[in-house]
Amino acid sequence: MRNIAPVYHCGAMFRAVFRLSATGARSLARSRACYTAPLASRCYSHGKVESDEEFDARWVTYFSKPDIDAWELKKGMNTLIGYDLVPEAKILDSALRACRRLNDLASAIRILEAVKDKAGPHKDIYPYLIQELKPTLSELGISTPEELGIDKL
Repeated sequence: MRNIAPVYHCGAMFRAVFRLSATGARSLARSRACYTAPLASRCYSHGKVESDEEFDARWVTYFSKPDIDAWELKKGMNTLIGYDLVPEAKILDSALRACRRLNDLASAIRILEAVKDKAGPHKDIYPYLIQELKPTLSELGISTPEELGIDKL
């Protein structure tokens, strides 16, 4: 008998809570219809729209900092690759020169791999970028993933 009473009591409590929550949910559902916000007219940014040239200049300046460290380089590249674009050759040139200043060959090759991956199904973008970066790559002594044979792994 002792075990039955608490179960019955909990059941009655559960019903009372459920009844209150159901009533509360109905009243919330009714009160929500009172106000409707025009979602289509929201402005998410009041800032100035950045032109392509300003965007490129900002990233070239970022990677051209003489005191850039490895963390900043990787953070910058992760942010840049996260955008819905393939970086311009001048931005990549600046990033590769930062890798050279840091003596970080692995990051330089990773940048080239990330750009190849970012180009995706557009097979003409990556060869164009490599063609544009060829003088920089040879000046800095950086091999492409294809020259190293790691693109086939």
